[in-house]
Amino acid sequence: MSLLVKASKTGRDIVRVTPHSAGWRYVGFAAHRLRAGETIERPGDDDEACIVVLRGRVDVTVPGSTWRAIGKRSSVFADESPYAVYVPAQVGATVTAIDDTEIGIATAPAPQSRTRAARLIEPASMQRSTRGSGANTRYVCDILPQTEPADRLLVVEVVTPSGHSSSYPPHKHDTDDLPAESALEETYYHRLDPAQGFAFQRVYTDDRSLDEALAVEDHDVVMVPRGYHPVVVPYGYTSYYLNVMAGPTREWHFKNDPAHEWMLRR
Repeated sequence: MSLLVKASKTGRDIVRVTPHSAGWRYVGFAAHRLRAGETIERPGDDDEACIVVLRGRVDVTVPGSTWRAIGKRSSVFADESPYAVYVPAQVGATVTAIDDTEIGIATAPAPQSRTRAARLIEPASMQRSTRGSGANTRYVCDILPQTEPADRLLVVEVVTPSGHSSSYPPHKHDTDDLPAESALEETYYHRLDPAQGFAFQRVYTDDRSLDEALAVEDHDVVMVPRGYHPVVVPYGYTSYYLNVMAGPTREWHFKNDPAHEWMLRR
């Protein structure tokens, strides 16, 4: 099975990954285009969810609360953080588009013993940072980090400039060896600017039992069940990706590929 999930170029449903379709246990992800006035329902089930307003404005309603006209970005490449809504397990949600809108919905199974409240995650609460240096520089926004309440989900977005590498040096988080490394499945939802662009992502393990080099286009998803997973963006195009991670422990600890870690000591 390929780790590349191709996007639909038209229609409401852009791309979808479930634990069943991915052959793993935790991460689910879907992206949708909503026209003004269009609604999408998320049932209250055993999964928690993080609804990210990638562009446009929406109303989000859960039992007892409605957050109106959230979202302000015209594009994921705008220099500002998104709005998001955290929805716990067993709580349904309705998203209604005010403008032509794009949303991402991250999901993961939540322990039944825990009770959390739905909440709005505002841009001002999200930490933004610069990671790497030189042609390895990229810009990170922590939407739902491990320091904020949730059961399993971790959600982050990254913008990588033209001609740069990202998720680099190659790193992995597929081994339950805390505190050195945590086991987390991951999806990458890719966007390119201009939209006709492409990027490259490699997913590989030390023993090369998994080794895929993937050409990704606008709106495609790459699934990372295990292994290292660097991204490279050709000159002339800017990359955006939305990461969803989840696993048995909600902590992000990674291991760099020893063959390439030397560059951090330069």
